Amino acid sequence: MDRITPDRLEAVLEAAQRVHVLVVGDVMLDVYLRGIASRISPEAPVPVVRVTEEWRALGGAANVAANVVALGAGCTLAGCVGTDGAGHELRATVRDLGISADGLVESGFRPTTVKTRVVARHQQVARYDRESDDEIDEATAERLIARAGELIGGAHAVALEDYNKGVLTERVIRSLLDAARAAGKPVIVDPKARNFFAYRGATIFKPNLAELESALREAVQYDDAAWMDEMRSRLACEHLVVTLGEEGMAMMTAHGEYVRIPTVARSVFDVSGAGDTVTASLAVALAAGATPPEAAVLANHAAGIEVGKLGVATVSPDELRAAVRATVGRDTVRSTGNS
Repeated sequence: MDRITPDRLEAVLEAAQRVHVLVVGDVMLDVYLRGIASRISPEAPVPVVRVTEEWRALGGAANVAANVVALGAGCTLAGCVGTDGAGHELRATVRDLGISADGLVESGFRPTTVKTRVVARHQQVARYDRESDDEIDEATAERLIARAGELIGGAHAVALEDYNKGVLTERVIRSLLDAARAAGKPVIVDPKARNFFAYRGATIFKPNLAELESALREAVQYDDAAWMDEMRSRLACEHLVVTLGEEGMAMMTAHGEYVRIPTVARSVFDVSGAGDTVTASLAVALAAGATPPEAAVLANHAAGIEVGKLGVATVSPDELRAAVRATVGRDTVRSTGNS
């Protein structure tokens, strides 16, 4: 049985301070407008929200990067932003958090992705997006491949965060996977539907249940070790991690070990950004020397903390320490196999 003990977590967190993760993918700026809704508009059957608070946060691949540095590791973010004000604001926010923006390239043909959420008290009542989900043009793809390719050598792990916004094209994916393999760097992938099967060769392939069922067009038998091992082979990844929401995670390793990790969330306040937290935690833990099952258990703890917060959020080492200490003595992981 594999688990993260407090001592082992401490060793991973200490090692995390010496690792660097390259995050590549669809970067976003999240805007939150919060206020009070006390009446219905006379113009349409919608609530009128009197905004009293506004703030911004990093979303998508940028939120993965924010979670990486929150855990104590170094991070460089690579992706595409527009030449607009939101792009400049995203760069500034990235740098303010201590993340290197050296991997970001600009495109004058598409806007920076901005997602604006309207929150009445603690309930999201509307969201509006400014974005393009067309694939980036060839010239932009070339610049991103060249920039990210130069950065892989200085990273201890690479995370590819796909949100179907057109940055991780099949060509970009294959180029980065090939470069990481040549450099001996592990790659953690959070896939989406458009290029779901293009990530062959990933170290950890991490879809959620809905994404995997949609891609396969069949029921996912995540409690069946043989099925999980067959799927891992079909996806040509070393380790398959399926996130299951309130059911936790299921994992099949390259060594034939099946690991079932139940949820540790005490309360679910907002699931926004939980997948980003898992991707970041897997990348940091793996780069810091954790085994893949240990990394999955750590990521499950991190997700359980994140969903208890409003909006996209990061998880601190101290929060992880408290969560792991709370499970001491509990049977939190079930594993089978020959590992």
